[in-house]
Amino acid sequence: MNPIVVIGTGLAGYTVAREFRKLDKTASLLLVTADDGGFYSKPMLSNAFAQGKEAAQLVTQTAAQMAAQLGATILTGARVESVDTGARAVVTSAGVFEYEKLVLAVGAQAIRLSIEGDAADQVMSVNHVDDYQQFRRKIVDAGHGARVTILGAGLIGCEFADDLAGAGHRVTLVDPNPHPLAALAPASLARGLLTALAARGIGMRLETTAARVDRTKGALRVTLANGDAFDTDVVLSAVGLRPDLRLAQSSGLGTARGIIVDEYGQTSAPGVYALGDCAEYADGHSGTRVLPYIAPLMSAARAIAKTLAGEPTAIDLKPAPVMVKTPSFPLALVPPPVRCMAKGSWQETSYGEQIVCRFYNEQGLMCGFGVASQEANMRQILLAELGSRVADAA
Repeated sequence: MNPIVVIGTGLAGYTVAREFRKLDKTASLLLVTADDGGFYSKPMLSNAFAQGKEAAQLVTQTAAQMAAQLGATILTGARVESVDTGARAVVTSAGVFEYEKLVLAVGAQAIRLSIEGDAADQVMSVNHVDDYQQFRRKIVDAGHGARVTILGAGLIGCEFADDLAGAGHRVTLVDPNPHPLAALAPASLARGLLTALAARGIGMRLETTAARVDRTKGALRVTLANGDAFDTDVVLSAVGLRPDLRLAQSSGLGTARGIIVDEYGQTSAPGVYALGDCAEYADGHSGTRVLPYIAPLMSAARAIAKTLAGEPTAIDLKPAPVMVKTPSFPLALVPPPVRCMAKGSWQETSYGEQIVCRFYNEQGLMCGFGVASQEANMRQILLAELGSRVADAA
């Protein structure tokens, strides 16, 4: 029998392989990756500076160690050129491999900003441990108290900002919105985060964007759309990720924002599955969604593994909080579905210093929440409340 083939050895690829191996100890398993296949947790990239972690310290197991643990073959440094879903074959730079079933865990690509200037090519992004290594080297070369400009005050931008400030660097956040986390957090929690980050010494350039990045003597000069300009040592773009659709589209798979999968994680081609940052999941309550978070990845990995092992299992996308790793103002968020946002509203309750915001749709049903400072007990209370509301809506 041909192997189960997994393309990608990030958290999604390795997790589905681990879950599958728990259920099937003998089936042939092949993982294909363009990098060295080392295992690391991608969420750790945005809070490693304050811990003084080098890139190598974030990699907890090599590809060889993972291969031994999984009883699998891991093909490293191999670029996947195409997938023939009719012939059930993967064409790579290291050869052609037929598959019994195929899992795409190809992740996402950093969104590239359109920025002018002779140093526009110096704008960095961190989407892989190798990117983190280069980013860290730039900051270390700039010395203690390096000036770091972060474009984008979303989830990753705020986490990097808080982490870098905690490591003693001078950080400036640039974002077109009036407060950070504008796409995820209710306004009161976003304002609380803004106040906490400013108290941390993080500069805020809000309601504007970066128009140019130019070289100047010993530094980079950032010119904003509002005309302001300032010097910095490093520029990081943290404006978000976009599902990597290149392989899926060239293989004729259905795509929208992500690779479209059904409730079992299967794509438009029989026997081909997708999960993680590249997938667009079916959700009975919210249509389809790209969910670039850990909880849905883990749920998808467990369900797909069971399906691969012969037990068709639907992905259970239960509400799970997004944990915002900003020590200055830790948050837990379950953003409401986009379709609810236009006609619903946030309602705020304070419990001492803790702020709880619940989002109610036009029928008065709770479909999201945010809490700061977050702690496990309150998260569980809110999740239980949210679960009962979802059940009522169904």
